[in-house]
Amino acid sequence: MFRLGQRVIIVADSFEQGLPIGEHAYIIGRDRNPDSAFEWIVRIPKIDKHYPIVEADIALEEKLLEMEAEKVQREALLDYALATRNEALFRQLMGMQDDAVDKENGDPVKETPEEFIRKVNIKAWI
Repeated sequence: MFRLGQRVIIVADSFEQGLPIGEHAYIIGRDRNPDSAFEWIVRIPKIDKHYPIVEADIALEEKLLEMEAEKVQREALLDYALATRNEALFRQLMGMQDDAVDKENGDPVKETPEEFIRKVNIKAWI
Protein backbone atom coordinates (compact mmCIF):
# COMPACT_ATOMS: atom_id res chain seq x y z
CA MET A 1 0.00 0.00 0.00
CA PHE A 2 1.25 3.43 -0.86
CA ARG A 3 1.01 6.66 1.15
CA LEU A 4 0.38 10.20 0.03
CA GLY A 5 3.60 12.04 -0.78
CA GLN A 6 5.53 8.82 -1.32
CA ARG A 7 8.11 8.71 -4.10
CA VAL A 8 7.47 5.93 -6.63
CA ILE A 9 8.75 4.87 -10.02
CA ILE A 10 6.49 4.33 -13.01
CA VAL A 11 7.02 0.76 -14.26
CA ALA A 12 4.16 0.29 -16.74
CA ASP A 13 1.50 2.08 -18.74
CA SER A 14 -1.61 -0.13 -18.54
CA PHE A 15 -4.03 2.37 -20.07
CA GLU A 16 -1.58 3.72 -22.67
CA GLN A 17 -1.66 7.28 -21.40
CA GLY A 18 1.85 8.08 -22.54
CA LEU A 19 3.38 7.70 -19.08
CA PRO A 20 7.16 8.11 -18.97
CA ILE A 21 8.22 4.64 -17.82
CA GLY A 22 11.20 4.66 -15.47
CA GLU A 23 10.58 8.21 -14.22
CA HIS A 24 10.11 9.20 -10.60
CA ALA A 25 6.71 10.40 -9.48
CA TYR A 26 5.02 11.41 -6.26
CA ILE A 27 1.63 10.19 -5.08
CA ILE A 28 -0.53 13.26 -4.59
CA GLY A 29 -3.99 11.75 -4.25
CA ARG A 30 -6.19 8.71 -4.15
CA ASP A 31 -9.15 8.25 -6.45
CA ARG A 32 -11.95 6.87 -4.28
CA ASN A 33 -14.60 7.00 -7.00
CA PRO A 34 -15.98 3.44 -7.39
CA ASP A 35 -16.74 4.08 -11.06
CA SER A 36 -13.11 4.87 -11.89
CA ALA A 37 -10.55 2.29 -12.90
CA PHE A 38 -7.74 4.44 -11.53
CA GLU A 39 -6.58 4.18 -7.93
CA TRP A 40 -3.95 6.90 -7.52
CA ILE A 41 -3.10 10.35 -8.82
CA VAL A 42 0.62 10.94 -9.31
CA ARG A 43 2.65 14.00 -10.20
CA ILE A 44 5.69 13.61 -12.40
CA PRO A 45 7.93 16.58 -11.64
CA LYS A 46 10.20 16.16 -14.65
CA ILE A 47 7.38 16.85 -17.10
CA ASP A 48 5.23 18.77 -14.58
CA LYS A 49 2.02 16.77 -15.16
CA HIS A 50 -0.50 14.83 -13.11
CA TYR A 51 -1.77 11.41 -14.17
CA PRO A 52 -4.38 9.04 -12.77
CA ILE A 53 -2.87 5.55 -12.63
CA VAL A 54 -3.53 2.05 -11.36
CA GLU A 55 -1.46 0.50 -8.61
CA ALA A 56 0.13 -2.01 -10.99
CA ASP A 57 1.79 0.82 -12.91
CA ILE A 58 3.92 2.03 -10.01
CA ALA A 59 6.48 0.49 -7.66
CA LEU A 60 8.61 1.65 -4.77
CA GLU A 61 12.22 2.40 -5.63
CA GLU A 62 13.42 0.26 -2.71
CA LYS A 63 11.58 -2.81 -4.02
CA LEU A 64 13.01 -2.36 -7.52
CA LEU A 65 16.53 -2.03 -6.12
CA GLU A 66 16.06 -5.19 -4.02
CA MET A 67 14.86 -7.16 -7.05
CA GLU A 68 17.80 -5.95 -9.14
CA ALA A 69 20.28 -6.84 -6.37
CA GLU A 70 18.84 -10.37 -6.10
CA LYS A 71 19.07 -10.78 -9.88
CA VAL A 72 22.72 -9.65 -9.95
CA GLN A 73 23.57 -11.91 -7.02
CA ARG A 74 21.98 -14.93 -8.71
CA GLU A 75 23.83 -14.22 -11.98
CA ALA A 76 27.14 -13.88 -10.11
CA LEU A 77 26.57 -17.18 -8.32
CA LEU A 78 25.74 -18.87 -11.63
CA ASP A 79 28.94 -17.50 -13.17
CA TYR A 80 30.92 -18.73 -10.17
CA ALA A 81 29.31 -22.18 -10.31
CA LEU A 82 30.10 -22.52 -14.02
CA ALA A 83 33.66 -21.20 -13.64
CA THR A 84 34.48 -23.58 -10.79
CA ARG A 85 32.45 -26.45 -12.27
CA ASN A 86 30.47 -26.67 -9.02
CA GLU A 87 27.66 -28.93 -10.15
CA ALA A 88 25.77 -28.93 -6.84
CA LEU A 89 25.60 -25.13 -6.68
CA PHE A 90 24.58 -24.93 -10.32
CA ARG A 91 21.76 -27.43 -9.82
CA GLN A 92 20.58 -25.59 -6.72
CA LEU A 93 20.50 -22.21 -8.50
CA MET A 94 18.78 -23.59 -11.58
CA GLY A 95 16.23 -25.47 -9.50
CA MET A 96 17.09 -28.75 -11.20
CA GLN A 97 15.94 -31.95 -9.55
CA ASP A 98 18.10 -35.02 -9.44
CA ASP A 99 16.53 -36.80 -12.40
CA ALA A 100 19.33 -39.34 -12.52
CA VAL A 101 17.79 -41.99 -10.26
CA ASP A 102 17.80 -45.64 -11.12
CA LYS A 103 14.16 -46.62 -11.61
CA GLU A 104 14.61 -50.24 -10.51
CA ASN A 105 16.14 -49.87 -7.05
CA GLY A 106 16.06 -46.08 -6.44
CA ASP A 107 19.83 -45.61 -6.31
CA PRO A 108 21.20 -42.37 -7.76
CA VAL A 109 22.99 -42.78 -11.07
CA LYS A 110 26.27 -40.87 -11.40
CA GLU A 111 26.35 -38.92 -14.62
CA THR A 112 29.57 -38.20 -16.43
CA PRO A 113 30.95 -34.66 -16.66
CA GLU A 114 30.30 -34.75 -20.41
CA GLU A 115 26.60 -35.42 -19.82
CA PHE A 116 26.44 -32.60 -17.29
CA ILE A 117 28.10 -30.12 -19.69
CA ARG A 118 25.71 -31.24 -22.45
CA LYS A 119 22.70 -30.53 -20.19
CA VAL A 120 24.12 -27.12 -19.27
CA ASN A 121 24.67 -26.24 -22.92
CA ILE A 122 21.12 -27.25 -23.77
CA LYS A 123 19.73 -24.86 -21.13
CA ALA A 124 22.18 -22.03 -21.84
CA TRP A 125 21.00 -18.89 -23.59
CA ILE A 126 24.32 -18.08 -25.19
